[in-house]
Amino acid sequence: MPVIFYARVSTAEQNLDHQIAQALAAGFEIDEIIADHGVSGVSTTLAERPQGKRLFDRLRAGDVLLVRWVDRLGRNYRDVTDTIRHFIRQGVVIRTVINGMTFDGSTSDPMQQAVRDSLISFMAAMAQAQAEATKEAQKAGIEAARRDDRKYLGKKPSYSRAALGSVQEMLVTGAGASAVAKETGLSRQTVLRIKADPIAADAALLRWRL
Repeated sequence: MPVIFYARVSTAEQNLDHQIAQALAAGFEIDEIIADHGVSGVSTTLAERPQGKRLFDRLRAGDVLLVRWVDRLGRNYRDVTDTIRHFIRQGVVIRTVINGMTFDGSTSDPMQQAVRDSLISFMAAMAQAQAEATKEAQKAGIEAARRDDRKYLGKKPSYSRAALGSVQEMLVTGAGASAVAKETGLSRQTVLRIKADPIAADAALLRWRL
């Protein structure tokens, strides 16, 4: 059963090697890697991405599609749920690195199918909520940076734009501060500050032009 790891790397700061390392550290074996670089997950569906199109052509019944999180499979709730259900109908097993979720079509029991579909919907909704929260935080951060006279920048952030996104993504999935700190390499105190005020965390990056 080949395992195909799909990744979307939207910015220069995001690192494909790091995402692969996370998957391997979680115990996954990867047979093939398909990745889209410089592609926004907010404005493009999976089928519209160059390597996303390839993924649709590549996957066959019995294959395992591994992704860091379900948000890699679409730009919003509808895209994510439609994509997951499309692959399930094809006999593809979908697994996530974060939380170790598995979605497949192995069950024929109506109750178990209902539970599975509800979980898919819930995870997709969480992914969209995280994306929208990040966009709003960025908007507010930009506005805050514009109001700042830049005479005092404050302490330089110990995190990058990519790290901030990873922290917010993991927090919205329910991960604890200690687990997030271990995963991202940041201090627990930094993670808690980001959790308490994501807008301020984003504004600090903008003030320092990071």
